[in-house]
Amino acid sequence: MRKILALFLAAVSVGVCYYCMHRAAQEARFDVAGTVNVPQRLLQLAQSDNNACAIIVKNEADVPVAIKRVVNPKFPLDFTLGEEDLLAESVEGDLKLEVQINSHGQLGIIKEGDVFGAVDGFVTAHAKNIVVDADKTLGKVQLARNAKGNFFRTAAR
Repeated sequence: MRKILALFLAAVSVGVCYYCMHRAAQEARFDVAGTVNVPQRLLQLAQSDNNACAIIVKNEADVPVAIKRVVNPKFPLDFTLGEEDLLAESVEGDLKLEVQINSHGQLGIIKEGDVFGAVDGFVTAHAKNIVVDADKTLGKVQLARNAKGNFFRTAAR
């Protein structure tokens, strides 16, 4: 009877070990999700035809480890980056998350008319509910036409 009980306990423990190892293998090593917001003043520029929104995850040395592109985005844009978006074998440590919205398709090069932004601080490889504000652009500031009482017009008098 003791031998049967010992065999039963050994079988159960092997089954539990197998389950734990299988579950650890199934867990994603990279899974980041959130939302990209664009302020109203840049919304028309960001949602122009043929624009692409690139969500870029970089390591602490500013080397891209994951990229996701969305063509013709509408904002607010919900995103999820997973294993299929990885560029690197391993994802360790703190990560930076940036957004670039442009029509020229070149990442890392900010040109006039591009909209971009980044998360303040760092994110982890399993971060959820990240909010990224793409609230910056390059180019000259354009004032509204025929605006009475415009601060810049009245301050120049």
